[in-house]
Amino acid sequence: MGLRNFFDRIEPHFETGGKWERYFPIYEMVESFLYTPKTVTTAAPHARSYIDMKRIMTYVVLATVPCILMALYNTGYQTNLAIAEYGASGWRATLIETLGIGFNAANPLANMAHGLLYFLPVYITTLVAGGLFEVVFATIRKHEVNEGFLVSSMLYALIVPASTPLWQVALGIIFGVVIGKEVFGGTGKNFLNPALTGRAFLYFAYPAQMSGDSVWVPVDGFTGATALAVSAADGFQALAARGMTWWDSFLGFVPGSMGETSTLACLLGLVFLLATRIANYRMVVGCLAGMIGFSMLLNLIGSDTNPMFAMPWYWHLVTGGFAFGLVFMVTEPVSGSHTNLGRYYYGALIGFMVVMIRVINPAFPEGMMLAILFGNVFAPLIDYFVVQSNIKRRARRHA
Repeated sequence: MGLRNFFDRIEPHFETGGKWERYFPIYEMVESFLYTPKTVTTAAPHARSYIDMKRIMTYVVLATVPCILMALYNTGYQTNLAIAEYGASGWRATLIETLGIGFNAANPLANMAHGLLYFLPVYITTLVAGGLFEVVFATIRKHEVNEGFLVSSMLYALIVPASTPLWQVALGIIFGVVIGKEVFGGTGKNFLNPALTGRAFLYFAYPAQMSGDSVWVPVDGFTGATALAVSAADGFQALAARGMTWWDSFLGFVPGSMGETSTLACLLGLVFLLATRIANYRMVVGCLAGMIGFSMLLNLIGSDTNPMFAMPWYWHLVTGGFAFGLVFMVTEPVSGSHTNLGRYYYGALIGFMVVMIRVINPAFPEGMMLAILFGNVFAPLIDYFVVQSNIKRRARRHA
């Protein structure tokens, strides 16, 4: 008996009389993830692909799997390294000691288990808090809860530090769902990325828990600067003295938000999204071109007072959340540009802005989050000018 048949048989015993999907979003998400929905188009005369929004969202979740695995491993790895010097405390340490797993950073099982104990509470909190408000709006508007929230919840959980208090995790996703999406009509109508909206809210509302040297590794007393923080203070040349190599940053064995550290994991997700045509390559090309072009220009200009001017583009690529944002945020179709030419400009604007924020404004050494939200705001304007330019060109051609 399928999930839908089971729920349809017991549904008459409830007074709601509505669709189960409206009140139990996890049921609908799981069923659509495992089974093909009944509403897909499978034959002619339809010219376009029969893939529907549910399958698109499923593909995005699958693309995050490498980042999830790396989030578990690196979170546990960084934590176990710090525990060797500062000691272990808290319920996670007690549980790991009880299970006999230990805190050996050279043990992949110990790293994965310890990382899971940080990632799982964050993700469950995100699902419960954000899902509750999704259900409230779906009930009021009498529509189903779709897989858009499943993607937003996964991305949001991957871009917060492991040390974030769970009540702040809940507050951030609620803000992202309500202010970033539902007030504009829900999935497909938002002009800001909901996951980034929630993360930005936390960044400005609780900067002490979202930035600084003590938030990236969840061990009391441990402080460790990220590669961007070191580069902003002493230049990227100082990274080698701190034991941070380019390959460590590329593979993801550095402190940072749980799912953002590994450029390799992000690129694996990008290959999958491009192969399935979920992500549009024009946005990726534009963003890379904007980042590489502007960083090389700043390298040529140079600065005696700002060491970030000297950071080459290949370091910008592997530091901070650039790779994660490029793959999962820049390519997000709803909040980005919808014209082909506009997608190049949209991506280039984000690539340009992330370097400008990182280099010119020392108060925000990360930059990718704000650059993407800035691009989201300008995406409709970019499309407007592209469409108007096409109209004028065709008018001249047929005058």
